[in-house]
Amino acid sequence: MKRWSVAVLMITLSMPFFAGCGTSQNSGTAKVKLDPDNPVSLTVWHYYNGAQQATFDTLVEEFNATVGKEKGIYVEEYSQGSVYDLEQAVQSAIKGEVGADDLPDIFSSYADTAYYAQQEGKLVDLTQYFSEDELSSYVDSYIEEGYFQDDGALYLLPVAKSTEIMMINKTDWEPFAAETGSSLDELKTIEGVVDVAEHYYEWTDAKTPDIPDDGKAFYGRDSMSNYFIIGMKQMGKEIFEVKNGEVTLNTDKESMRRLWDDYYVPYVKGYFESYGKFRSDDVKTGDILAYTGATSSAVYFPDNVENGEESYPIDYIIQDAPIMQDGENYMVQQGAGMAVTKSDDAHEYASCVFLKWITEKEQNLRFGCDSSYLPVLKEANKVETLDKVIKDNNIEINEKSYDCLKYILENFDQKKFYTPKSFRKGYDARKILDYNLSDKAVEDKTAIDAAIAEGTSRDEVLESYLSDEAFENWYNDFCSSLSAAAE
Repeated sequence: MKRWSVAVLMITLSMPFFAGCGTSQNSGTAKVKLDPDNPVSLTVWHYYNGAQQATFDTLVEEFNATVGKEKGIYVEEYSQGSVYDLEQAVQSAIKGEVGADDLPDIFSSYADTAYYAQQEGKLVDLTQYFSEDELSSYVDSYIEEGYFQDDGALYLLPVAKSTEIMMINKTDWEPFAAETGSSLDELKTIEGVVDVAEHYYEWTDAKTPDIPDDGKAFYGRDSMSNYFIIGMKQMGKEIFEVKNGEVTLNTDKESMRRLWDDYYVPYVKGYFESYGKFRSDDVKTGDILAYTGATSSAVYFPDNVENGEESYPIDYIIQDAPIMQDGENYMVQQGAGMAVTKSDDAHEYASCVFLKWITEKEQNLRFGCDSSYLPVLKEANKVETLDKVIKDNNIEINEKSYDCLKYILENFDQKKFYTPKSFRKGYDARKILDYNLSDKAVEDKTAIDAAIAEGTSRDEVLESYLSDEAFENWYNDFCSSLSAAAE
């Protein structure tokens, strides 16, 4: 029997649904008669682990025992490990590398990886099996992510989405705010976060007057690619301008200077920090008070600060991720969808039957309760729907996960989501956004700290790192690196 494997990745986007529809020649009515006595066997690859995998396992078992049994479909699912592991498994399968498994019937994927698979001729146009009415029931910006060209063909179905939020250590925020007059409203903009972070550094530094320059960082962020992509969009530009898979890079110098000033500058000054793998780790060690991260990170926000010297419980605050000052209030859209690989009519049709079932509001919200992922159907993105699913299924949901989902679902219809269109080297280009500036900030901050430790004054050391020349050097390197990655 042919062996398959599964892959899952996640990212986000937002554009009107009709932009990708209307030109496909498929009607979504293709059906295949299956035989319950001889079920079609499907393999799914994903990257879920822990509670997410346990819930997905349960849902697959439920499908096999109900709809699958009735129609003649049996699903087997396999975690490939991390998102990166999944991506590598998919690419190895497509390239036919020695030792690689064949592609699975369904794999979880971010848009960039799915786009690569589609360009290699491996993916099914889902409009053969999903009607216009069915597709219109999905959140417009979520479904639009799966239209890679302007031909109406759909290659990636949204399964679970997320956006970014800001989470704050409320316990340590309150005494700082009370003494300095800082407010949560200031944290609504990136520039406000920088100002508050400077005040926090000075406030903590003043607590040890005999030790100069030992202030603490206030803030960090998980995804730097989101910072560039959504920051540019909020300023009215797209860093990746994509049309039919062809990308034009927009590295407007004035906009890049704002992004540099609002991340690199406060970072090397000690106002921002990034020690652990994720910023929730840095909140746990007490190295920062607040961070911007995915809604799916809410469950990992620590219950205690543990810094080696003391341990104490903390409460939390959830609010919108800060936006660029005077910018348009776009929110990041991210999260993997699922793609169906080309095989035969029976396997393709059966795959779509499973995907329709797994994205129905009850199944989708049950999965979201354990992951803080957002459901993908319009009708499911309501607090009352979430509450009903929790009650009807007796779900014991993590409090932070519930509060995060509730926060986003309130006034969901008024929110604007964005993610860029896919292009062939999109993954490589994103890696430049993720690491180019953040790595430089870490490296330079280390050098600055070493110089200060050797006796050079802080202001004197910082001067060369914060000059116009320093920005110009970084900007030219950044543009060159991004261009090379996107070629």
